[in-house]
Formats: sequence, C-alpha cells, structure tokens
Amino acid sequence: MMQLTSRLGDEFALAETDYRIWRAQIDKTWGGWTGPHGGVIAGLLVEVARRAGGDDLPVRALDLRFLGRPADGVLTFRTTSHPVGRSTAVVEVMADQEGKSIASAAVTFGRTTPTRVPDLLPATAPQVPAPDDCAPFRLPPEIVPVGAHFEIRPAAGPLPLTGADEAWMCAWISLVPRLPTDAATLAVLVDALPPAFFPTLTMPVAVPTVAFSMHLHTDLTRPTHQPVLIRATNASTSGGWSVDDIDIWDRGGALLASARQTRRVLG
Repeated sequence: MMQLTSRLGDEFALAETDYRIWRAQIDKTWGGWTGPHGGVIAGLLVEVARRAGGDDLPVRALDLRFLGRPADGVLTFRTTSHPVGRSTAVVEVMADQEGKSIASAAVTFGRTTPTRVPDLLPATAPQVPAPDDCAPFRLPPEIVPVGAHFEIRPAAGPLPLTGADEAWMCAWISLVPRLPTDAATLAVLVDALPPAFFPTLTMPVAVPTVAFSMHLHTDLTRPTHQPVLIRATNASTSGGWSVDDIDIWDRGGALLASARQTRRVLG
C-alpha cells in the first residue's frame, strides 16, 4: 500500500508566519456552493490547532462557528492554547481573511487512558456493498468545484436532486489527493456530501453551514485507510434552517467520528 506522508496542511501550504499566527492558501478547485468548501476550513482549523499546541494528544472534538463568508485566497489563523489538567487541552483558533473574522473554533485534545468503566460499543455501520461494488458518483464540478477532490461511491439511500421521499445519503468516500485519515481529513470528509435533504429536491439551493461540531470515537492510533463510509441524515429542516447528523465508519465497521451541522437555507 502506498505510504502517505503529506497531511492536509501541506495541500494548502499551511505555514507559521509569526508566533501563533498561521497562513494557508485555498484555491478555486476547493470551492463549494458559495465559496471555499466548509469542510476544508474545518480541517485547516483542526490542523492549525494540532500544530499550535495539541500535537502530542489525540483530537477528541471540534466546535466551529462561521462568522462571515470566506472567499478563495489566503486565510490567516490565530491560536490560543489552554491546558486543562495533565491529559486534556483546548486550542482556540480564529480564522481571518482581509481583516475580517470568518470562523472560530475550539479543538479539544485528550489522552487515551484506561479506566474502570467498561467500553461501550458505538453505533455499528450499516450493511452496504463493498466500495468496489458501488458505482462512482461525481458532484458536477461546474457547480461544486470541490467535487473533483472527492471520490464518491453511493452505497445506500437516494441520490441528490432526484425528488426522493427520504432525506438521507450513504456513500464510500475518499479524498483526492489521498491524504492520511486523521482528524483534519475527517473534518473535510464529514462535509463531503451535499445537505441531507438534497435527495428530496430536483434543483440545488444554497445552504451554507453556520455551526459545525465533530466528535471523535477513537484516538486514530490504529491505521485507517480510505474510503470511509459516510451516512448523512437530516434531523430537521424548517423556517430556513436545516440540521444534519453525519457518521463516519472505517472499512472494518468501526465508528470514527460523528458530526452535526446547522445550515441556513437560502433558497
């Protein structure tokens, strides 16, 4: 198997330019519906936090709020680290563009330690065909340029924009280029599918993410390879707001991460 050495930050030329200040470059190929793909910004926030103070601890959670509409180009990140005891740390990251705040996040890191509480198994993966048995599906790059960076193989549920009765999707997904499956790339992958109500539509609408949270169920010390299985389910949509729940499993059926997104429906 090919050894993956680069990480998400390398793809976007992430570099520390001053004390606790980082910069990255997002080009147009990583564009979503209304600007840079939200998952890419989430992933960069995680990677900045890791480099700024959490590198020796596994990522446990990400809590993100979008504060403005980002554009292609340079993003600047500023960080503040907060040690919490001997086994936990929180790194706050603010993302700015041209002097305006566009996102803020808190990334929680925590050491894996044995306890007297028995392990409780998380939700099992749905029974679906293997990736090679699923036909590829590509988001139209002329509408969503970032679609070229995802290899998507629907495994269950309806497809987007088919006028279906159900608001959910399930697919095997890999990043292009293939990057190690760490917390930063999981933040990108968790946002790879369109909003979960898109199968009920026949025409796309703009649905930017306002709030995003992700929780890890593993410390990722065991090698995990792509594709991963992602299921997105709409929890509710009304009054111009939509909430999705997303789960990611590895090929062995282990739950890697769960996420929730709150989106504004502009159509």
